[in-house]
Amino acid sequence: MTRFWRKFLANRGGAIGLAIMLLVLAVAVGAPWLFPGDPLDAVARPLLPPFEDARFLLGADRNGRDIAAGIAHGARVSLMIGVTAAAGAVLIGTVIGALAGFYRGWIDELLMRVVEAFQTVPGFVLALALVAVLGPSSTSSIVAVAVISWTQTARVVRAEFLALRERDFVRACTALGASDITIMVRHILPNAISTLVVIATLDIASAIRTEAGLSFLGLGVPPPTPSWGNILSEGRQYIKCCTWLTTYSGLAIMLAVLAFNLMGDALRDLLDPRLRGE
Repeated sequence: MTRFWRKFLANRGGAIGLAIMLLVLAVAVGAPWLFPGDPLDAVARPLLPPFEDARFLLGADRNGRDIAAGIAHGARVSLMIGVTAAAGAVLIGTVIGALAGFYRGWIDELLMRVVEAFQTVPGFVLALALVAVLGPSSTSSIVAVAVISWTQTARVVRAEFLALRERDFVRACTALGASDITIMVRHILPNAISTLVVIATLDIASAIRTEAGLSFLGLGVPPPTPSWGNILSEGRQYIKCCTWLTTYSGLAIMLAVLAFNLMGDALRDLLDPRLRGE
């Protein structure tokens, strides 16, 4: 494990991504202590510019709410939705990809046609439709993002299972009478974990971006719950005169997405033997 982290940190992009991710996570976890009280309370002069008051370094919105507090507490919401949606997408994709790759035949054909059906619809359009039907909420955002994100995982896992099921250790397990579930879960799936880790990291970045887009359009987390997308949405009507209302939440989204993308790229370089030159 020490060797793994040494190699990971030797990757400049991975080290930068990890540092940014830890900073965002620290702000999210420490939000109640960094900014005690309700982030929705009016505590300052409306449309207070940044750095005019030491107590509100990032300024205040049209209702006098501290923007820094909103971004910190919004990080908790955005990260929760991103991580949960990515986990759901990986779980769905893993199950479908494993079944298709292990059993092949008509099961593979059926499941891959389902995957292709989902991929024919633009992901964000499908997410909008799902949230419109389910109603704006954190749960509907998680469901929508998971539904549009699982297809890539399914294809990758299917390819891994197609290759691994022909290995000698799988044939040995079959000869010893191991059940299909045991072979898939205990013997094949652990060999695909490194690939799933990379996919999950990239899915979190995509989920954060998609949730922000849904909230920006008023179809994500319902206001006034603080989330980065909501802060962007509420500040857009003042963007010509008060750019700080959207600048800092946009930077938060950019940094979070950049962090997980950099980490995903570094993990791919580290875990893929073809990229390691092995």
